[in-house]
Amino acid sequence: MRWLITGGCGFIGTSLFKKIAKETNDSIRIIDNLSVGSLSELSDKYSVEIISKNSQKNNSKYEFIEGNITDKKLAEFATKDVDCVVHLAANTGVQSSIINPIKDLEENVIGTFNYLNASVKNSVNKFVFASSGAPIGNTVPPIHEKVPTNPLSPYGASKLAGEGYCSAFFHSYGLETVILRFSNVYGPGSINKSSVIAKFIKQILKEKLITINGDGSQTRDFIYVDDLLEAILKCSTIKSIGGEKFQIATGKETSINSLIKKLKEAFISINIKEIEVIKGDFLAGDIKFNYSDNSKAKKILHWLPKVGLEEGLNSTIRYFLKNN
Repeated sequence: MRWLITGGCGFIGTSLFKKIAKETNDSIRIIDNLSVGSLSELSDKYSVEIISKNSQKNNSKYEFIEGNITDKKLAEFATKDVDCVVHLAANTGVQSSIINPIKDLEENVIGTFNYLNASVKNSVNKFVFASSGAPIGNTVPPIHEKVPTNPLSPYGASKLAGEGYCSAFFHSYGLETVILRFSNVYGPGSINKSSVIAKFIKQILKEKLITINGDGSQTRDFIYVDDLLEAILKCSTIKSIGGEKFQIATGKETSINSLIKKLKEAFISINIKEIEVIKGDFLAGDIKFNYSDNSKAKKILHWLPKVGLEEGLNSTIRYFLKNN
């Protein structure tokens, strides 16, 4: 099988590359603009050839293209001779989308359209789109695939647009698109992430404090990266699921206050104590209560999350201690 991973040098992209490389003999091409991630995470261990749209055809097993997903011609080059596109590259910040909604639109809507369109031109078999719960907005959880959408931020709106284009390209052109709505992903490899768990661990290691937005009553569904990767691999190989969307989550609601308690307990075990918690205002565009019903993914993808939050936090802390 021949893969293309957009955003392949990010947290999830790098983790997916390593899993495919370890468990299969498949070829992998990645594209990334290196605005956050680094190729060294992969090139130090794997023989990754750097190519461009001016490169001649080659037979390299692992390939890297530096570029932006907003580049239409580069998308057409990157998707050549590919069986499955996993589209991870995106602006992933709610607050950054509020500050710069045009950039968010360009990356999350135009970028997604470019790779859908290029996939049709190059006869790609499957297109896996990384979405989130942001298109849903505020609702009484758990959220599921049939809940009406009502995004609160430009980020949520752009992800909803991406979902819409995935549906349209399946029904209009037969491209087998699959939408995966990720819950809050964490785990080893997330050192460059600014998401909740990664941010808290970095703050504790640096200053022995945690800063939160709001009073900590807001809730999230935290999924360990290895469980998420299993869902991606399953939906990339299962047939006849084109046009479907799945909540990829644990189905467990955890408040920020509860998360902080678990983190404190984990750090006490390694003699880091007296962690200060600083509370601020809720941020515009943030969803207050959020967790997902994953029963559709369990039934159709035959997928189950396996790693509990305590186990996942301990593994993630060990990773940060080693790489901090």
